[in-house]
Amino acid sequence: MHGEYKVPGGKLVVVDLEVEDGLLRDVRVAGDFFLEPDEALLDINRALEGAPADTLAPQLAARIDAALPEGTVMFGFSSEAVGVAVRRALANATDWTDFEWELIHDGPQPPALHMALDEVLTAEVAAGRRPPTLRVWEWGSPAVVIGSFQSLRNEVDPEGAARHGMTVVRRISGGGAMFCEPGNTITYSLCVPDSLVQGLSFADSYAYLDDWVLGALEGMGVKAWYQPLNDIATDSGKIAGAAQKRLVGPAGAVLHHVTMAYDIDADKMLDVLRIGKEKLSDKGTKSAKKRVDPLRRQTGLPRAAVIEKMIESFRGRYGLAEGSVTPEEMARAVELAATKFSSEEWTARVP
Repeated sequence: MHGEYKVPGGKLVVVDLEVEDGLLRDVRVAGDFFLEPDEALLDINRALEGAPADTLAPQLAARIDAALPEGTVMFGFSSEAVGVAVRRALANATDWTDFEWELIHDGPQPPALHMALDEVLTAEVAAGRRPPTLRVWEWGSPAVVIGSFQSLRNEVDPEGAARHGMTVVRRISGGGAMFCEPGNTITYSLCVPDSLVQGLSFADSYAYLDDWVLGALEGMGVKAWYQPLNDIATDSGKIAGAAQKRLVGPAGAVLHHVTMAYDIDADKMLDVLRIGKEKLSDKGTKSAKKRVDPLRRQTGLPRAAVIEKMIESFRGRYGLAEGSVTPEEMARAVELAATKFSSEEWTARVP
């Protein structure tokens, strides 16, 4: 069995192993990480040898930590990362490069249609009818997108939303509210097979699926990192938030989407969103305006250039072919946009 895990912001860990009578055998750890002393690699292999095959990553990491000599230096990886690679080997997890990736980057579309496209395209990946897909959104109108479980009245001021022409829609994933304006927001979705995140905890899958964008941002001079559970942050503040939804099917699939602040009208945002004191306290800030630091200021690049550099970064890592929404997919999305995502029943399902 073979498992790989690219540590977000770090190095690649590779594990090859066999399972015999429910125990790990012939474990071989490798990768492009740094480790001192050299002999510590043998200690890692020996620590994993004979472990029950159902041992979870944290417990595998504990076995490794107990076996390493004092003063061991692990750079670019950790014992936990080795445990994750083992779990991915046991789960027959796939790697990014195992797939032919498709890009969808269409013109501006209504907010409700974006919600529907996420559901339809991810369902198609789960059914095995669509390859893994990166979809870059273009917003047809300003919108507030609330999480699947958020209270509508607690998150949005209806008078403020009406005053600024904001459509309010609810997405199928959890997480917090997104304030989106055409030209000021960069949003993308990844519709991926469930096998890509096998062996990862729910929390680890967030950072894993966005490691590529951290590399893209670094290429634009922005040093960013994942701030658990679902924020992308810099020294200047948060620049993006992520959310996920798992869909069942013959293959299973994960919808992972991210909204990034290219620019933002903070006063307008505060007029539309009801951002509670408890949430601000949790983020360690006193002002909602300070929570988000736009990419326009940090990169000095036009929005279109930022998007193009992101796409090229993904393509350089994993390959990416131009694609499109099929007529059948669009027909289902249009129907869902009208019957579900534009309905009061769905939008106010948590009043």
